[in-house]
Amino acid sequence: MGKRVCILDYGSGNVRSVANLLRFLKIDFVLSNRVEDIETASHIVLPGVGSFGSSMKKIQDRIPLEALGTEVLIKQKPFLGICVGMQVLAETGTEFGLHKGLGWIPGRVRKFADHGLPIPNIGWNTVLESSGNSLLGEHQKLDFYFVHSFVFEVNNQKHAIGTTEYGEIYASIVRRDNIVGVQFHPEKSQKAGMILISNFMNMR
Repeated sequence: MGKRVCILDYGSGNVRSVANLLRFLKIDFVLSNRVEDIETASHIVLPGVGSFGSSMKKIQDRIPLEALGTEVLIKQKPFLGICVGMQVLAETGTEFGLHKGLGWIPGRVRKFADHGLPIPNIGWNTVLESSGNSLLGEHQKLDFYFVHSFVFEVNNQKHAIGTTEYGEIYASIVRRDNIVGVQFHPEKSQKAGMILISNFMNMR
């Protein structure tokens, strides 16, 4: 079976930008929440813009989570969560109250500590990837575009395979087996984003 991405569409603002990047890279994709499309995809992408709680509500209302869990957790299809799509992989999020996430990667999402820097963090910053991981390919560090006020605090540091510094050092790429999350926006990160998406597509 050839490679095909299912971009989950629950009303997130960056869905079209992600689709445009895949189209530019000539990657076959479908924008869909249909069970059949999730089941026949080789890779799955969950974009995200907005707050943790409202995103989780939309995800629960619009995405067939039982089918998604079967494909990702049992069949272990490569999965990529982007920005809030990364954050909802955590067990809990603390934006506008305490909210339950998908719980696929142990940890919680909390606001940046006060370091006297502007919040949200908006703009380009460097991601350092730990050795032995290949999402950045031959590069151990690349610059990506960020827009966020909250960070994913992982329970197990081995799940933080990429880090960024903004007043504090935080996880900007998380990974647990076939499940990957990135805090930045590859679809807005030009060449670096293309490199990351291409390497994600090589995950099996």
